[in-house]
Amino acid sequence: MLWGYNLRLTFNEIKEKITKLAPSNVDFEVDLEAASIAIITKYPDKFSNSLIGEMAKSVKRRIVVRPHESILMNPENAIELINKVIPSEALVKNTWFDPAVGECIIECKFPAIGVGPRGVHIKEIRDKIGWQVKIVRASRMDSRTANDIRRFRLENADERRKALRRFGTNIYRPKRPGSEWVRLTALGSYGEVGRAMHLITTNESRVVIDCGAKPGKEDEAMPYFAAPELLPPEKIDAVVITHAHLDHIGMLPVLFKYGYRGPVYCTPPTKDLMVLLQLDYIKVSQSEGRRPPYTLEDVQEMMLHVVDVEWNQTTDIAPDIKMTLYNAGHILGSSSAHMHIGDGLHNVVFSGDIKYEKSWLFDAANVRFPRVETLVMESTYGGNQSFQPSRSEATQELHDMIKRVLSRGGKIFCPVFAIGRSQELMIAIDQLFNSGECEPVTVWLDGMIQEATAIHSIHPEYLNQDLRQSILKDDETNPFSSKWFRKVESREQRESILLNPNSCIVLATSGMMSGGPIVDYFKHWAGDSLNTLCFVGYQAEGTLGRRLRDGFKDVPISDGGRGTEIVRVECDMVIIDGMSGHSDRRQLMEYVNQMNPKPKFIVLHHGDRKISSQFRQALRETYKVRTVSPSNLETVRLA
Repeated sequence: MLWGYNLRLTFNEIKEKITKLAPSNVDFEVDLEAASIAIITKYPDKFSNSLIGEMAKSVKRRIVVRPHESILMNPENAIELINKVIPSEALVKNTWFDPAVGECIIECKFPAIGVGPRGVHIKEIRDKIGWQVKIVRASRMDSRTANDIRRFRLENADERRKALRRFGTNIYRPKRPGSEWVRLTALGSYGEVGRAMHLITTNESRVVIDCGAKPGKEDEAMPYFAAPELLPPEKIDAVVITHAHLDHIGMLPVLFKYGYRGPVYCTPPTKDLMVLLQLDYIKVSQSEGRRPPYTLEDVQEMMLHVVDVEWNQTTDIAPDIKMTLYNAGHILGSSSAHMHIGDGLHNVVFSGDIKYEKSWLFDAANVRFPRVETLVMESTYGGNQSFQPSRSEATQELHDMIKRVLSRGGKIFCPVFAIGRSQELMIAIDQLFNSGECEPVTVWLDGMIQEATAIHSIHPEYLNQDLRQSILKDDETNPFSSKWFRKVESREQRESILLNPNSCIVLATSGMMSGGPIVDYFKHWAGDSLNTLCFVGYQAEGTLGRRLRDGFKDVPISDGGRGTEIVRVECDMVIIDGMSGHSDRRQLMEYVNQMNPKPKFIVLHHGDRKISSQFRQALRETYKVRTVSPSNLETVRLA
């Protein structure tokens, strides 16, 4: 829902309206929690849902009720009470407290039992411990990353509370004089794939969308941080992250290293995956003898500033910009960002990376928006010949390849992104092995794949309905829990796998072979004609994966700065394009065709220069819409 802009209220005016509607005999404070208005009180039960709804309608803002810190029970005592109230049959797994918002989250294997008839257990716990209580289903898999983030947030609750108040103060600052206008500046991923970064500038605000790295190009790894439109970083109002692939989040901590201290808006799974990949980026850089562009402290600083936004939840992110995130179908939590700018001045959608087809994991990308004047759209596979098989055709091709290689005693090794393609492959392989058409072998998961899969399991609401039900039901139907999947726990275990003569399948990072454990498997197995190297994802210019896809038979492999060896490729190489998380030319065209309402202007990025140009021409001729494919550092006026 988009609140109207017919009246831009100051924070004091909002407080006055709320005070008039609130019960006269109840003490409370009104504070800011980023864009939300927080009512902080010792008597939260006095603010009914209907009253909160009436207040929200009056001020045209989201309102949340938070318990005053004086009524919050000590977490240790609260856990003891929770365990007494909730029946043991509910099987409580974890209890988390977030002092910044006064919330207690209880994870149960059987949440319905935990909630109790008509919510009796929740009400009793809330009344006795003071905290707002949520009971959720415990995941079948445990995520170390998500747990670490929760602990970090708990330990830094005061800093987060102050940051949320600061974000809100900035959003509700006095209106600046002058006429309204909107500009888009290209700061990365224009005429290329990698280092995605856009800047929306208005007469009042500056908002960054994505902040990625460019794999395989050390001299072009970063977006254009030094562009004058971006400086100084302290003047940026907000950052929005569409999804957690490195080419969209890999350089975000650099912004904090340079002094940015504003909010980062993204979905909860994007937050978890983003931290996982950024910490791995540091680790891989160090292992390859390169100095990482940021430190653990920069990632932690970033984490203090992340604001979770669920799909379809409208929130203010700047004084004149409201944003809503929608499913993009690309990876877990991936989003298209709809921005409503000014007093109805302009609406722009950043598609992010999209998949306009239902996959093993996700529903197809959303195409319905409240209003769209401008669409900023990816064009990765928008070329005249960029056509891919359907998901079902790609799955059959994968199954046929596995049966063929295993029947001759070979090994299959796949360079994969830890997020998205890995889980798609796991489901497809699980289907094959369960069908009885092929004798199962061990499927080794090397790199961050198991941890990324655990993050998928703790966010089932972001998966399609079929997979969500399989994960929530029990371990027997959960494809990620199948017995043939095994995690590579150590370098020593990897060495034993490399020397084992038996057939197996290996899914290993990195997806473009620009580093990571997949390089070890390639060096040891590429020379055996019984084996098969299988590509299932995009290979950017300048990466080892791209050179192999282009047919190179002798490739140099760097050894962490200690030297180079030439690897001769004798193994089979199979490319299965239909597994990509990107839409092909047909799907991209259909995405625009089905978009409702239709955009009047389309800006293309995230594609090679030639590809973007071909796609731009096709869109213009087919839909009679104005299209551009700018170069990096160009600015386009939108309104």
